[in-house]
Amino acid sequence: MSSDFQVPPLTELRQRLSAKWQTFPHDVLPLPVAEMDFPLAEPVAAALHQAIRRSDTGYAAPTADLAEAVAGYARRTWDWSVDPDGVHTVADVGIGIVETLRRIVAPGDKVVISPPVYEPFSWWVHEVGAHVVEAPLTEAPSGDSTARGPRLDLTALERAFADGARAYLLCSPHNPLGLVHPREDLVALAELADEHGVFVLADEIHAPLVLTGAQFVPFLSVSQEARRRGFSFLSASKGWNLAGLKAAAIITADPAPKRYVERMSPHRLYRTGHLGVIATVAAFNDADAWLAEVLDVLDHNRTLLAELLDKNLPAARYTPPQASFLAWIDFRALGWGDDPAAHILGAAKVALNSGHRYGFPGFARLNFGCAPETLTEAVVRIAESC
Repeated sequence: MSSDFQVPPLTELRQRLSAKWQTFPHDVLPLPVAEMDFPLAEPVAAALHQAIRRSDTGYAAPTADLAEAVAGYARRTWDWSVDPDGVHTVADVGIGIVETLRRIVAPGDKVVISPPVYEPFSWWVHEVGAHVVEAPLTEAPSGDSTARGPRLDLTALERAFADGARAYLLCSPHNPLGLVHPREDLVALAELADEHGVFVLADEIHAPLVLTGAQFVPFLSVSQEARRRGFSFLSASKGWNLAGLKAAAIITADPAPKRYVERMSPHRLYRTGHLGVIATVAAFNDADAWLAEVLDVLDHNRTLLAELLDKNLPAARYTPPQASFLAWIDFRALGWGDDPAAHILGAAKVALNSGHRYGFPGFARLNFGCAPETLTEAVVRIAESC
């Protein structure tokens, strides 16, 4: 971990007005909401300060800046050639997915998800009047480092697709496990989707946060079938901590899915945050060095968490994630019921996400995008509450 990268102290963090810091009393360590505790990247902060100095807080402009920034970042980072003409600005990934679903499914249609998965996936499906069909990952997360680990269950997906599903929400990297899907699984998924006429909506919001030892593969890059059936949703909101600024991109790589996006309201751009576009362009264009430091901190913290749990809570099972700042922990052996996060909040004053909301009782999600000292204190508190 870089010694030059300084995380603000808790006293300073508690002055923030975001949900992470205002939802709980000050004696609670808040580790649920998916935002990091790190300072803004200097190029992003500079771009925002410049906008404020010129009182530039109007509507987002119809420029190619964001599309070109996304294309440049994809080329540098993943060797993925993105046509800027296929990049469409939207307020955030969730809105992008909902608005895309509105155009490709009808009320009563089936949409597939793979639990344990980001809780709002099911909300978005219900929002458009569709029905959720579950094709869970092949196995629950395990602390066994020799195990192959969870994967997409291609057999279950084929069964759901053949049963009339209209769309599949792919989480890549997969939240909350931090699973980076291998290329061969994505290729197989694309073939199944193409065979059965299923659209794949790939939430790739955590893609910039892939850690050492894993390689992210953009879904649209794997095959012509993926491009024909797929949409990618990308944002700087997780990688550079910009969730409140509201700017994201829908990426298409084939005329067929592109036509669905082009049917969205022309007001889509104006619902995007102008400051979000400015910050996103700065992040994708100029903040690679800052992100590299963040990845060093996260790499250190995912290992530190394993060590802390092994020492203080050996009954808890945890496999370090391949991506992002989220840890998926199995607390079932401790006897804290279906919702261990509720027990931990009450007994240890540490806030986590409840695993049952992701379809897995007995688990909890922990955000380790924080100072190592905060992470250490959190685990010690939880252990002392046993």
